[in-house]
Amino acid sequence: MLIKNAKLIVKNNETKISDILIEDGKITKIEENISNYYGKIIDAKENLTIPGGVEVHIHLREPGFEKKETIKTGTMAAAKGGYTSVMPMPNLNPHPDNEEVLNKYFEMIEKDAAINVYPYACITKKSKGEDLVDMEMINKKFNINHFSDDGVGVANDEMMKTAMEKAKSIDSLIVAHTEDMSYIKPGASVHAGKMAEQNDWVGIPSEAEYKQIERDLNLAKQTGAKYHICHISAEESVEALRKAKYEGVDASGEVTIHHLLFTENDVKNTNFKMNPPLRTKRDREVLIDALIDGTIDFLANDHAPHTEDEKNREMAKAPFGISNIECAIPLFYTNFVETGKINLEQFVDLISRKPAERFGLKNKGKIQVGYDADITILSEDKKIINKQEFITKGKNTPFDGMEVEGCPIYTICKGELVWKN
Repeated sequence: MLIKNAKLIVKNNETKISDILIEDGKITKIEENISNYYGKIIDAKENLTIPGGVEVHIHLREPGFEKKETIKTGTMAAAKGGYTSVMPMPNLNPHPDNEEVLNKYFEMIEKDAAINVYPYACITKKSKGEDLVDMEMINKKFNINHFSDDGVGVANDEMMKTAMEKAKSIDSLIVAHTEDMSYIKPGASVHAGKMAEQNDWVGIPSEAEYKQIERDLNLAKQTGAKYHICHISAEESVEALRKAKYEGVDASGEVTIHHLLFTENDVKNTNFKMNPPLRTKRDREVLIDALIDGTIDFLANDHAPHTEDEKNREMAKAPFGISNIECAIPLFYTNFVETGKINLEQFVDLISRKPAERFGLKNKGKIQVGYDADITILSEDKKIINKQEFITKGKNTPFDGMEVEGCPIYTICKGELVWKN
């Protein structure tokens, strides 16, 4: 494959029009003009051409919850959204916590995935927080070096310390959904703030997140483990991560597009219900500043599809989570690049290079000779997000009707065209 007339980022906002030659799934040549090629040619027409997005936090729902999403629909939706690598969370049925389940899981991925899929394994068996999985076996046999009990926090201090010690011994990453349930009451749905009070909703305080983050960061400091925080939402969580990094802890964190764009004041219905919840204006401002200054490492969006019946329940009974994988990159581009808050180089770093590096995905995250040909071409045309056009089964999104730029028109994974608008 040959990509002609690609607008490549040189540095900051500087760009250069180049051709990209792809052979055997790899980038083999980048030059101003490549001629005498007789294979498949894609004309990028001087549209912005970037490394495929790397999404380290997605829910593909299969096995166990196929009414919400499948490996096929979720990875096709990710391709449409400009992502070429995704890492699905392990809150599935059965949980990917043993050899037999993981063998079957990888067979399903091989059969149905449209793009690169790097699944998590659980930290504890069935994510119950009681028995550690055989991390060493999983790491050696399946080359999985990232473990999470996403959906629940590991409540027991000693269990989390043991998990970190084992992860350290096999050079793997502990990835934590941080939620101390002692702070959470039955029916909790939104941030414990003024909107909760006005609507008689049960609130979730910021302490539920940052208290467990503080504990985990102390354990990571003690054990020397590599540690990553999922979907940071609170100012205090940012400060804890900033302090830990200053002290030399090998820690990182992610933030979602919805926590960057919305606050508790935007909650209108259950399509704005996610965990952790949308918090205050101050929290949102701190998250943005922390992403820009590098305290928070990159964007990761927690795509969590549900059926319409589930989301049509009252606030307290509807499940947490929203669908966003098809619009996260355009939303980020529109609200941060187009507004001048970040430059093009930072944009690529935050959606592709930095997550690939943190999670050890070799030859991902750059358009460079020798790297995998995972490439996304973005349009500068304006488009209205229409959830009825989503490929994902989950139409549960708060972004329906928003105007964006930077929508993918081509997504190429391992040298194969996987999405064309």
